[in-house]
Amino acid sequence: MFVLYETPAGYAIFKLLDDNKFKEIDNLYLEFETPEKANKIVKLKHFEKFADTTEALSAATAAVEGKLSKPLKKALKKLVVDDVQNELLVADAKLGNAIKDKMSLQCVANTSVQELMRCIRTQSESLLSGLPKKEMTAMSLGLAHSLSRYKLKFSPDKIDTMIVQAQCLLDDLDKELNNYMMRVREWYGWHFPELGKILTDNIAYVKTIKLVGMRENMADTDLSDILMEEVEQKVKEAAEISMGTEISEEDITNIQSLCDEIISITEYRTHLADYLKARMMAMAPNLTVLVGEQVGARLIAHSGSLVNLAKHPASTLQILGAEKALFRALKAKKDTPKYGLIFHAGMVGSASIKNKGRISRSLAAKASLATRVDAFGDDVTMQLGIDHRAKLETRLRMLEEGNNKRLSGVKAKAKLQKFHAVSEVKTFKVATDSTLPSTSSKKLKAEDEAANAPSPKKKKIEEIEPEMGEPSTEKKKKKKKKNKEEGAAEESMMDDSVAAAEEETPTSTKKNKKSKAKKAAAEQDDE
Repeated sequence: MFVLYETPAGYAIFKLLDDNKFKEIDNLYLEFETPEKANKIVKLKHFEKFADTTEALSAATAAVEGKLSKPLKKALKKLVVDDVQNELLVADAKLGNAIKDKMSLQCVANTSVQELMRCIRTQSESLLSGLPKKEMTAMSLGLAHSLSRYKLKFSPDKIDTMIVQAQCLLDDLDKELNNYMMRVREWYGWHFPELGKILTDNIAYVKTIKLVGMRENMADTDLSDILMEEVEQKVKEAAEISMGTEISEEDITNIQSLCDEIISITEYRTHLADYLKARMMAMAPNLTVLVGEQVGARLIAHSGSLVNLAKHPASTLQILGAEKALFRALKAKKDTPKYGLIFHAGMVGSASIKNKGRISRSLAAKASLATRVDAFGDDVTMQLGIDHRAKLETRLRMLEEGNNKRLSGVKAKAKLQKFHAVSEVKTFKVATDSTLPSTSSKKLKAEDEAANAPSPKKKKIEEIEPEMGEPSTEKKKKKKKKNKEEGAAEESMMDDSVAAAEEETPTSTKKNKKSKAKKAAAEQDDE
């Protein structure tokens, strides 16, 4: 059983003398306490030394990528191929698979091999005879520096570092310019306060101070190269009646020196903005066409690299830069933000307030696709970004016009049905006020009944209302009870009247008999 041990100076192949020791890894470090014990466990079979640092670098990069290098292949052919029945212990599983595929050699890579490699590393000076420690240290240092430069040069994540640095520097320059301009306006405002209200442009303000100096020189100075004729006339008129204080020559000299700094920083910022635009068009043309070079550079700088930005979904890209607002909204259980850095894009800025959320969501989806094409595509052009921008502009125009046509399979909203209430106010009939005999009372009653009759919609509503719930049924029950009580009362009244009539009948018959008897007696007397 052979052991492949990699060093900065070359490849060392050891032969494992006792296979049983390899199985007992718990106490394996005890067998490597001294060089004598270590020589009883493993023995150096062959050492393939690197010719120079370039060869060592190629072998190291091949090992990192899991490939078989030429020096290793040469060493294995000499020793291991003759003993096919033996196994090769390697530290890297990828390298073991490459050796197995190329040379059909059984390779083993597990925790036991890692423990054995660690033990060999502790006694590497005694096991590798003929290789001084000073030479090994020099080879290690040279290989470390070469490998670091190789990774920095060929790392795909480091290509957009220039964009990130340029954008960060651009933001810093903007902050410094704002501070300097505020300082100049406040400083020179004590001498000529009216100039700050007339000239709102910072560069024109600074150039005017640099050219004029004291306000007394304003009338004799030609400002046609900096200002328009009307503005120049206003400035000269304000200088004659200014309420500012007097300052010395030393003060105006320091103010003009600060103006020189502002002008130089502004020129450098313009040059840096052009450089950033060129780098963005070369690195991410589709993203630049969609959101602009500054917003695209801010997105790349915030995510770390173009590859990291391409890995983000569209929903994350939409709110990138608004993390604090997002977590604050989630904590307070309120509405989450609709946009982050993408808010500064020109397309979102041109949209109205009610459509900013919609257009930012659509723009984030298209920008996510464009970023992936820029990061992982071959022979990238800006055609994809141009097509997507045209579609987004069409969608924005439709949203601004308020046209709810079908977009991406979404149907237009149905119109809401309008229900109009029926007025119950009675109108005055002119015919009722007439005293002519032609208008009969029957006709008037018929007209009143027709006017006060409920409409068919009312009838339908009254028919539907009892079915809507329990209150209508309770009303019905109460009405029935009232009707029953009234019927019972009427029946009792009828019974009372009948009884009273029956009681009155005998008295009436008695009176009739008496009257008949009196009449008969009177007739007899007359006879």
